[in-house]
Amino acid sequence: MNTSQSFGIHFTIRSDKEKDGKSPIYACITVNRKKCFFAVKQNTDSKSWDMRKGACKGSKDEILAINGYLENLRRALGNIYQQMLLKGLYITPEAVRDAYFNKDVDVYKLSDLFKYHNETALATIKPITLKHYFVTQRYLIKFVRKQFKKDDLYLHELSFKFIKDFENFLYNHKPADHQKPIKTNGVVKHMVRINKMIGLAVKLEWLDKNPFARYSIKAQKVSRDCLSQSELINIENKVFTVERINLVRDLFVFSCYTGLAYVDLINLSPVNLVKGDDGEIWIKTNRQKTDTPVSTPILPKALAIIAKYKNHERSLANDRVFPVISNQKVNSYLKEIADLCGVTKTISFHLARHTFATTVTLSNGVPIETVSKMLGHTKIATTQIYAKVLENKISSDMQILKMKLAAI
Repeated sequence: MNTSQSFGIHFTIRSDKEKDGKSPIYACITVNRKKCFFAVKQNTDSKSWDMRKGACKGSKDEILAINGYLENLRRALGNIYQQMLLKGLYITPEAVRDAYFNKDVDVYKLSDLFKYHNETALATIKPITLKHYFVTQRYLIKFVRKQFKKDDLYLHELSFKFIKDFENFLYNHKPADHQKPIKTNGVVKHMVRINKMIGLAVKLEWLDKNPFARYSIKAQKVSRDCLSQSELINIENKVFTVERINLVRDLFVFSCYTGLAYVDLINLSPVNLVKGDDGEIWIKTNRQKTDTPVSTPILPKALAIIAKYKNHERSLANDRVFPVISNQKVNSYLKEIADLCGVTKTISFHLARHTFATTVTLSNGVPIETVSKMLGHTKIATTQIYAKVLENKISSDMQILKMKLAAI
């Protein structure tokens, strides 16, 4: 890290504050071209002041006393600067001045930034999103311990090299809870979060500049996988003898036919099932992730699953449509379901949302604007990331075109 500093002390007078023929003397502390002025409680005749030398001219006892005072002050400020440099403190002209006057110098660390960010973020960030910041912060702490053999760093110690080294650490780190290293898009998300936190430090004036200023990283385009119609039907029709497997299968299939994310499905309450103007039952709720409204007519297969758990004691106990089960357990059991059903794709609960967007709706001619609304997206572009047109849909569309062309 770059620890080079430029430091200087110069004395000047304020002729505009002259009183009784005397002008007050001011000290000017310069650190890395930033300046701070303060009065030194000494006054002198403007005519006897040497602007170039920053001292009084003459040999009178009064002049010598003032110059001696200024020289002692210069040494004292220089010693303070050297002590701060040795301690690795964040040095500003104001910090040197405050230390001279025995004032507390605010020097902030990464831990201070984390604490302030987490205390104030709830006003603008959803709790579920804030959890991701906690993960990024834990990675930063691990990185600092590994790279610097300490538990914390001063914010002013952060540099462009720190950012690049942290990025490299993420790429090569293998978390204990999963075997695969973090991929580019995962790294991007962590870097975006730390950039936002450091940007906050700059706005708070805890840090002079953002080390991310010259940093860039691009997310990779990812092909969103989904179940094919035959894979979905296979999972629907598979007979399981274990209750927990049946429950997870039902939740997954329900999401395939409604597009609900795990957290929105597990929080679904009977009050969210509303009879619409068309006489059909609709899901009306708000996405926890974005707080955007979701309004979706419930397809027959999804209605059948709701009816299955209507009187389930765990559903009734929590005033939920379905028994509550953790996302971690759901994804673990989904791997078993995939194996038992002969599905070779990597299945997570979110795959159901992709399947709803692609296999269930778009591939069956539902307009993307309608699908976007049911998914709770605020932009069509977001829906386009989820949805891909399957080969059977292309084939069907081309058959219709062939018939139209043959009739001409």
